[in-house]
Amino acid sequence: MTAPAGAVRLPAMWRALLDFTRQEALSCTFAFCVVVLLLLSQALPLGTLGLARYDFLLLGCVLVQGVLIATRFESWREAGVILVFHALGFALEAFKVAQGSWAYPEDALSKVLGVPLYAGFMYASVGSYMAQAWNRLHLCLHRAPPLRLQAALAGAAYLNFFTHHFGPDLRYAVTLALTAAFWRTRAEFTVAGGRLGLPLPLAFVLIGGFVFLAENAATFLGAWVYPHQSGGWRPVHAAKLLSWTLMVVVAFLIVSSLKTWEARLERVRAGGPRRAARASGQARRAR
Repeated sequence: MTAPAGAVRLPAMWRALLDFTRQEALSCTFAFCVVVLLLLSQALPLGTLGLARYDFLLLGCVLVQGVLIATRFESWREAGVILVFHALGFALEAFKVAQGSWAYPEDALSKVLGVPLYAGFMYASVGSYMAQAWNRLHLCLHRAPPLRLQAALAGAAYLNFFTHHFGPDLRYAVTLALTAAFWRTRAEFTVAGGRLGLPLPLAFVLIGGFVFLAENAATFLGAWVYPHQSGGWRPVHAAKLLSWTLMVVVAFLIVSSLKTWEARLERVRAGGPRRAARASGQARRAR
């Protein structure tokens, strides 16, 4: 298509950057909604309505999740995977609050084990971003390690959040193992009609950095309180950057497993009944 006379054609680099920014912003829809809810929870006179702030946030997150599914912004499969990450996040929250790592000091009906139920949605927003970005950017991985190794490394990263309270902190060892496993892995994605790529470890660091910035904004808005913030807000310690990068890895590998399974299912369907029967027979023999 020929550009109209007088139209300004942006250089390819800027068109790619603008398209990438737009797709990333759309992928962060759930996370943006959580931030808006945090802002509203401070601006609205919830006390006069007899509604605790944490309860308002839970109701808002449930409503947002329902709207995203009803409008098919998210599929039921994606919502299910995000729910898994929600559950993993809540389990981690309950443990960390019990250990005094951070706190939710306000009262609410929706608090369980000292953690308001809306907290899991903050982890779910990371999972939602992963699923949306995968779809919108047509992401694919090259030279990825076997799924079993990915699952083992993600499990080690997640479990270390618990075990380092009772034994050695293995986060640096897990980080080195993840870097070695994914050193040759590239994430390729589509931007402005062209395919681009970058090393997957670098992608993990970049996403973890943005989540770390989001955590600073969330604590500023009173989402939760670290011990050093009890007397007033202060920036989150830089050590949390690595922690969030490891959580990003866990979220990414959960979504990656879903997308790998969906791709295999589509290949079986595309092969017709005969190929599906052959795949089923191979699965039975493998057992």
